[in-house]
Amino acid sequence: MKKFSFVLVVLLAAPLLLTGCAEKTATPTAEPGPPQTSSETSLEQSGDQAKDIVDTAAASDDFKTLVAAVKAAGLVETLKGEGPFTVFAPTDAAFAKLPEGTLEELLKPESKEKLTSILTYHVVPGKVMAADVVLVESATTVQGGDVEIAVDGDKVVVGGANVTVTDLQCSNGVIHVIDAVMMPK
Repeated sequence: MKKFSFVLVVLLAAPLLLTGCAEKTATPTAEPGPPQTSSETSLEQSGDQAKDIVDTAAASDDFKTLVAAVKAAGLVETLKGEGPFTVFAPTDAAFAKLPEGTLEELLKPESKEKLTSILTYHVVPGKVMAADVVLVESATTVQGGDVEIAVDGDKVVVGGANVTVTDLQCSNGVIHVIDAVMMPK
């Protein structure tokens, strides 16, 4: 309950600070890592540093479902806040991989708490660039759970999802595009 209260306070009232986890932790940096390419997304590698995370996602045709989910969870103002935030952003194609009816159920008002938990599991406090992500084994999410990070050659997997595009810089953080929706334990 104490962890949930802390996360709630952080989401609603305070700027997010990078929290520690396990042996190796993600730490914020301003240095961009090498961008990856993907045919899955239409976003440019550089992102739009003048736009916040929500506006950047809303400007892309690949994040319509994510933006709708952020609105349904009431997280728009939080993710438009000062940050910085690192968002592992599932594409529309990633949401389409969920079992039939799952997304529709999550978008219902009575599922807001569960949807919020899932979405905040995709957010890490601080600005974690690709060069940092590949150096850690896990990161603590805003939801409170740890997400595993694995590197296999040039492939990065976060919470079971492949990272397809990295370092889309925004005015209040960074977006890394993933090909699956991560579910907290």
